[in-house]
Amino acid sequence: MENKYQKVKDSLREAILAGEYAIDEKLPTESELMARFSVSRYTIRRAVGDLETEHYIYRIQGGGMFVQDWRKDWSTDNNSKIIGVIATHVADYIFPQIIYGIDQVISDGGYSLLLGNTHNNHQRERKNLINMLNSNVAGLIIEPTQSALDSPNMDLYQEIKDDGIPVLFINASYPNLDFQAITTNDQDAEQRMIEYLFEMGHESILGIFQVDDIQGVHRMNGFVKAYQEQPEISYKSNILMYQSGDDFDKLAQRLDAYLQNPSRPTAIACYNDQLAIRVMDYLKGRGLKLPADISIVGFDDYHMSQYMSPGITTMNHEKTTMGEDTGKQMLRLLNKQPVESIKYDPQLIVRDSVADLN
Repeated sequence: MENKYQKVKDSLREAILAGEYAIDEKLPTESELMARFSVSRYTIRRAVGDLETEHYIYRIQGGGMFVQDWRKDWSTDNNSKIIGVIATHVADYIFPQIIYGIDQVISDGGYSLLLGNTHNNHQRERKNLINMLNSNVAGLIIEPTQSALDSPNMDLYQEIKDDGIPVLFINASYPNLDFQAITTNDQDAEQRMIEYLFEMGHESILGIFQVDDIQGVHRMNGFVKAYQEQPEISYKSNILMYQSGDDFDKLAQRLDAYLQNPSRPTAIACYNDQLAIRVMDYLKGRGLKLPADISIVGFDDYHMSQYMSPGITTMNHEKTTMGEDTGKQMLRLLNKQPVESIKYDPQLIVRDSVADLN
């Protein structure tokens, strides 16, 4: 359990990093900090002493405590060979391949990786950003957290931008930040997926999309656009929206309402392969045969997708290539070379999860 001294230190440091106190701005007095944190003078002095040693704070005899120019100190001594990578899920799904690609290139350039995992949670993202700043990273590669929603961490991103720390976004980007991004053309790819289902004779399709990530919003928009270009069957489309923190059992209950309908969908288009695998397992548990009773498609070409029964028809994701390109772009940024955003066009991978109704 974090002790009182550490809580005071972490709180003051985060406030400084977030720009709540400007460089050379006077900090609250010891007495004010004692009242704010409900701790002893010794606790305050210990926390402040550490921050002074770490160049966040300086004191003027008889004048009080002030914010040190910590950015100048870092840039003067910054020979860091560490690149910070913050992803929503470091250890599973498609992310190990992306990180592998980054590491292959970064290590050849003499850098190592410091990994952070947000679990698609804004507070975890904030802690990871603070940790990366404290670790004095030379650059940051970030998959935005809940990228379709307003981020409460824009203060930290602004500080990172002001400090001139090179940043690349992967898979998504925050629209109000102008960092370069390496992403996929999610909307067009999903539209092509739905058009493939049309070609296979499917008209009534249920789309299930995660809408707190911008990738899910773009894929949902591709689903809608495909139906807009087929207005005579657009009334047969259905969409289920969910967020990353939602319980799958609740999503399954909503899915049941469509399955129990006599005119149930003939196909389900899932946000990604990870969701498709869970939906397939649920459908099989209800006694449905795939794809004879209902077809299913995913997105991302997760390596397990080909081994499922049936193998999942999906859109590929340039996982390792994305990692390698990200590593190359980061090295260019570190060498003060210009870079541009990259957007991949996923390709359809046809397997056995779609029935031909023609």
